Amino acid sequence: MINYRETLAYLRGLHPLGIRFGLGPIRSLLARLNDPQDRFPTVLIAGTNGKGSVAAMTASILSAAGFRTGLYTSPDLIDVRERIRIDGRMIGRREMAACTEEIRSRAPDEVSYFEFLTAMAFLHYQRRRVEIAVLEVGMGGRLDATNVVTPLVSVITNISLEHREYLGNTLEEITREKAGIIKEGGICLTAVRQRRVIETLEAICTERGAKLNRLGKEIRTTDHRDGTFSYRGVGKSYERLSCPLAGKHQISNAAMALAAVEIIDNSGFRIQETAVSEGLRQTRWEGRLEILRRSPLLLVDGAHNPAGASALRRALQNDFPHRRLILIFGVLGDKDYRAMAGRLFPLADRVILTRPNSERALSPDDLRPMAGRFHKDIEVVENPGDALHHSLSLAGEDDLICATGSLYLVGEIKKAAADHERRRDQCRF
Repeated sequence: MINYRETLAYLRGLHPLGIRFGLGPIRSLLARLNDPQDRFPTVLIAGTNGKGSVAAMTASILSAAGFRTGLYTSPDLIDVRERIRIDGRMIGRREMAACTEEIRSRAPDEVSYFEFLTAMAFLHYQRRRVEIAVLEVGMGGRLDATNVVTPLVSVITNISLEHREYLGNTLEEITREKAGIIKEGGICLTAVRQRRVIETLEAICTERGAKLNRLGKEIRTTDHRDGTFSYRGVGKSYERLSCPLAGKHQISNAAMALAAVEIIDNSGFRIQETAVSEGLRQTRWEGRLEILRRSPLLLVDGAHNPAGASALRRALQNDFPHRRLILIFGVLGDKDYRAMAGRLFPLADRVILTRPNSERALSPDDLRPMAGRFHKDIEVVENPGDALHHSLSLAGEDDLICATGSLYLVGEIKKAAADHERRRDQCRF
């Protein structure tokens, strides 16, 4: 059997195929594995932002209720095994190697990295006999490799313009792609607010005989001054719940998770109210307004599009008091980085441009002319770890360092921050 190092080398070799849409290859591969995705019920979650947070909260509640729960997300921040979890635990190295060997022996000639990992998640969940799996869509929905299941409930968190070269140039086109996860006679939950997006979803649900439940209509939340919130769903209500994920936008994501849990409960899973409150409270989701250290405050956030940048801007203004803001920014070249910069750079006292570890990353030197339109104090530090160390040397105890623009960057900053803390601890002894 191949070992874990050989497994990682094999997976890296799948990257050149890049992003590929279409369900033919993944269905062919899964058929050769005896369709493991059909052995357990699922929840399928799409959207421009927040889908990972909704998935994490949903899975945490289900685990707290006593169900063996799979969680499949992307991308990973530090370790590829983060993508495939059961009850919060990453797939083991030996298990990953064993799955890789079996899938590789049966895979068609051309399988993409994401298709392979999706098949691995399904195979691992089948082998470990999960009772339910929560799946985050990679991109879009209709042709995403995750869309080979018939979920108990489909969730579309929100929709804005993104990945236009793949999904379409208008909100309506992108909505139709994401709505591909809505099944005939199924149930869809959404937090979208744009009228034309709602109208498109309503039309699709009517055409497919599916039920649409919307945040602000069938689903409602009330914020309380003590930081808790109350939830009113189609059939259940919860009072004074705590959302552990920072940012006001996470209340909407929590509402989507709670609504999904309602549907799951109605499908035969019995979920006690105590499991709901405890599972929500225990949710951990890295890289989203995550605090890595204090004094100075070091914050990482995976905002990688204008909508995410807007949510981060609100959080920086309202939730994280600071004297000065040092912004570390790195972005992929296919993102709307001009709009992101316009939202975030004016808040900062200093902006440090860096390069995430991705072949799609935009060079900070190429980014600098645009950045200068939004801020006069711009520096370029090519390596993210060096950018972090430089920021720490500039920051005072009451300052805030925020690294954002890409989840790839977040992963590198987390590694660099951990290394920095280890070296600092060693110096103490």
